[in-house]
Amino acid sequence: MTTQPANDDALVTDRGLLSTKAYGTGRHLAARQSLYQWQTPRHDLPGIVVRELAGVGGPVADVGCGNGRFTARVREERPDLPLVPVDISQGILAGVPGAVVADAEQLPFAGGSLGAALALHMLYHADDQARAVRELGRVLSPGGVAIVSTNSVTDKRELESLWKRAAGDVLGTPEGPDRVRLSARFTLEDAPTVLGAVFGDIRTILLPGVIAVTDAEPVVAHLASYEAWADRMGVPFLETVGRARERVRETIRAEGAFRVTCLAGVLVCRGARQART
Repeated sequence: MTTQPANDDALVTDRGLLSTKAYGTGRHLAARQSLYQWQTPRHDLPGIVVRELAGVGGPVADVGCGNGRFTARVREERPDLPLVPVDISQGILAGVPGAVVADAEQLPFAGGSLGAALALHMLYHADDQARAVRELGRVLSPGGVAIVSTNSVTDKRELESLWKRAAGDVLGTPEGPDRVRLSARFTLEDAPTVLGAVFGDIRTILLPGVIAVTDAEPVVAHLASYEAWADRMGVPFLETVGRARERVRETIRAEGAFRVTCLAGVLVCRGARQART
């Protein structure tokens, strides 16, 4: 499976960190989400989720719902579906009505009680991913669907290069250390194997695109949103973010835009095998 530096696993799954610095509010998550405004083609991820819920008639859980972006869209377009938003962070749920604080590895739902479970760009935060996936399978009724999303190992490589070069500038070396990469613990390439331990039918919807910005600030905001892990980046964080801003501006002046290649995917999972957690 795809890996990242060993010390990052504990950082990306640390429950105290996730519920405070990382997602104590929706600010950092919103900064990462906003970068996709400049992607071509634009993918309506909440819309894809709503379409995949066609035919679902039972309750739905939005596991790791964050700032409620998907919850709001499903409630708007499928008001007939009882939907329960779930997240480990009380703070980020402040603006999400009806939300429940709970861990993806121990969902507060009876077995077979849900028509669908959403796990959108969040399974990389599960300490025990196998257990979290078993929980998704456990709570689904026969014929229920789990909708999961994550990024490819190739996603946004330009940002990784930008960070390492900016960090190198700050440190006085050709390149600095890698930054913490959240989705590296659960990539699009790994996901079918992890999910396949529970689900017999997995369909992948690929979402490729290119982000092109003519202003450095959306990229800077994205990099700065990793502030929760700043003390483990191995480099002065704010100085590196500032140097990254300068590098992006240099590229925009020379090439007209700073471009980032993206590849994410949605995995639609059915045929859950009942298993003990």
